[in-house]
Amino acid sequence: MNKFYHENDIEIGIDEAGRGCLIGPVCVSGVIMGDIESNPPPYQIRDSKKCSPKIRNILREYIENNSITYSVQLINVEEIDKLNILNATLKGMTQCVDDIRKQVNIDRILVDGNQFNIYMDEDFEPIEHICIPKGDDKYINIAAASILAKEYHDEYITNLVNENPQLLNYNLLKNKGYGTKDHMNAIKEYGPTKWHRKSFKLG
Repeated sequence: MNKFYHENDIEIGIDEAGRGCLIGPVCVSGVIMGDIESNPPPYQIRDSKKCSPKIRNILREYIENNSITYSVQLINVEEIDKLNILNATLKGMTQCVDDIRKQVNIDRILVDGNQFNIYMDEDFEPIEHICIPKGDDKYINIAAASILAKEYHDEYITNLVNENPQLLNYNLLKNKGYGTKDHMNAIKEYGPTKWHRKSFKLG
């Protein structure tokens, strides 16, 4: 796992969670990790999909307490249906950079995947961005962002279900909103809810 794309530059790592879900927001996170050598994490920071929920939760606390700064943005269902999921995700990425740049001057943006809008600074100069497929396996800031995005997304879904018990019919506590067989069958039986993404194929 690499710490920098260019050593000693200040680089934001960006990743998302929930892009493929049928319900709820897409969650985007940006992270700039601090000095992990003098205060190493209790577990390896890596792609959130390769961490158990327990380890991911422990790493969330570590990242929040040991990053230089971080941002988490949730783009709601209404925005997803209005913009489409790609543009909603890109909007979340831009908001993360906006938020972080209020606190830290950055040199570069590292993005998991292959799509990102050009980001212009106040002088209308583009800030360098690098799109990196499987970047959450390669760069620690992206891996940290993937963990925060997944944690905040799943926490949102869990809270939504706890506040709206009828959503238990869709087995969201297990599938976290993704289009699993049980989720699709529940949509056929009970219909979509107001929290489902109308712009997605739901059956």
